[in-house]
Amino acid sequence: MSKTIEPQAANKNAANPNAAKKGKAKPKNFNASFKRLLAYMGRLKGKLVLAMMCAILATACTLFAPYLFARALDAFQHRVMTHEPFNFMRIGRFALVLGGIYLLEMLFALVQNVTMNSIIQTTLYNLRRDVDKKLMKLPFSYFDSRQKGDILSRMTNDIDNIGTALQQSLTQIVTSILTIGGCIILMAIISWKITVVCIIVLSLGVFFSKKILAVSQMYFKQQWQHVGILNSTVEELFSGMNVVKAFHYEDKKREEFEKKNDALYTVSRKAQFLSLIINPLSGFFNNLSYIAICGMGVFFFISGNLSLGNITALIQYQKQYQRFVLQIASILNNLQSAVASAERVFEVFDEKEEAETAEQYRAIDGEKIDGKPLLGAVDFSHLRFGYTPEKTLMHDIDVHVQPGQMVAIVGPTGAGKTTLVNLLMRFYEPTGGEIRIDGVPIHELSRHDLRTVFSMVLQETWLFSGTMRENIAYGKDGATEEEITAAARSSQIEHFLETMPEGYDTLLNEEASNVSQGQKQLLTIARAMIADPKILILDEATSSVDTRTELLIQKAMDKLLEGRTSFVIAHRLSTIKDADLILVMKDGDIVEQGTHESLLSENGLYAELYNSQFAD
Repeated sequence: MSKTIEPQAANKNAANPNAAKKGKAKPKNFNASFKRLLAYMGRLKGKLVLAMMCAILATACTLFAPYLFARALDAFQHRVMTHEPFNFMRIGRFALVLGGIYLLEMLFALVQNVTMNSIIQTTLYNLRRDVDKKLMKLPFSYFDSRQKGDILSRMTNDIDNIGTALQQSLTQIVTSILTIGGCIILMAIISWKITVVCIIVLSLGVFFSKKILAVSQMYFKQQWQHVGILNSTVEELFSGMNVVKAFHYEDKKREEFEKKNDALYTVSRKAQFLSLIINPLSGFFNNLSYIAICGMGVFFFISGNLSLGNITALIQYQKQYQRFVLQIASILNNLQSAVASAERVFEVFDEKEEAETAEQYRAIDGEKIDGKPLLGAVDFSHLRFGYTPEKTLMHDIDVHVQPGQMVAIVGPTGAGKTTLVNLLMRFYEPTGGEIRIDGVPIHELSRHDLRTVFSMVLQETWLFSGTMRENIAYGKDGATEEEITAAARSSQIEHFLETMPEGYDTLLNEEASNVSQGQKQLLTIARAMIADPKILILDEATSSVDTRTELLIQKAMDKLLEGRTSFVIAHRLSTIKDADLILVMKDGDIVEQGTHESLLSENGLYAELYNSQFAD
């Protein structure tokens, strides 16, 4: 299918989102994106409540153990000072109680981790499902202006990264926050003066860490943008490897890959470097708080204001507090990466969907339109269109097509041939005028119902992994075996299918490379036949096959065209001499229209194009 200039320009700009700012893209609000991700997980409220309860109980057990140990140490100190005999049974009971507390802490933590894992996996499932649903609702212009690799990266790499980061951090951050809060409260009960000093030191550490986080978050966002760019490059490289090798383009492609890989390496190194600073920085400030506890604790012990057990408890709480502060620093590193990926996924959710054009659509069922028999008449009435508001491609398209007519669309590359049929299929919406089928404006029909009227056979064949039977039946829901066989017979591919080892159940591989180009085209014709459409859109389907296969395809197409309105995008003008109407396009507009003989007699653009193909 021919390409118009405007979508290509848009695609070029979209291929490199950093092209304009050279890696200076600003990240979105971290807190807002994180809250949005949590809200997405909030659909599983019951499991979240269970995980939170287990986290609270596990933290309570963790915090109670040092307090119990401090009381036992105070009792030990008292007996040493008073020379009272030791009660070994009491020591045994203390050991059993302490062991029971740690056992409960382990069980609560286990339930918390299992529950959080279930929440995260369900969230990832919902994300993938909702992204898939969203992509199905996006307009054709979204896919036309973006590289496939970047879209694929958002749906796979970014969602996988969200899962990995949350798995490593979300179960820990709840416990860490509860533990730090509990430690501060218990430390304040023991000695508020020492606690105030520790909080001041903690605040300084948090202040500097937050400043670093703000900068590293920007680089994490850029990192995942460059991952999408690199994926697009790799996908393009491997899908066209035969062309790369045929034209000795390996070195240039290698240079292109290395350039984009270097860009990814640079932003990834900066992101990781800045985020890794947080860990040793937090450790430094925690060591300062440890020094404060030891120094002030000794002073208060000598003055009789603090017991040895309480000093021990403060040190244990400070160690727990320090460990979880360092853990939060590592968690924030993972969360940054997760939120950066979540932003890219949410960008897909925020894309504008195909707008509804009517509050209530008129009825169409493939055989009838608005209650009347569907004939296949098509009218383009003063149609205007532009891919961007400031640049109009089509200025005034006015064409009337009778039911059953064959309409050929010809013109040089970039003339707007594909754009015209895209407007007919409502892949794009016109900026002025309208298109009518049997007198009914297509914007008053739902896109789904409208497209049941059409079937397309394109030059670039598209088949999916599956059996030959499934690929033919793709054109009609609930196709019977008789209908599949009849479609294969009419499309001249029945003999080929019957000679295959598995017949109609022969599997096509991912690239459909186990069948020839001509056989692929015949399969797409069979798919169109089984759909039994009223209007056909055909691209030149014989330009890349041998002469014998071309005759088979042409014969199958002649069968397909019988009794149907058809639009044929033609490159070989010799194949459309018998067309009822030929539209000659240039720079987006129709400059000539008529039959083959009338257009030749005008000696205009069509005559020039036709004669150039037979100049020799």
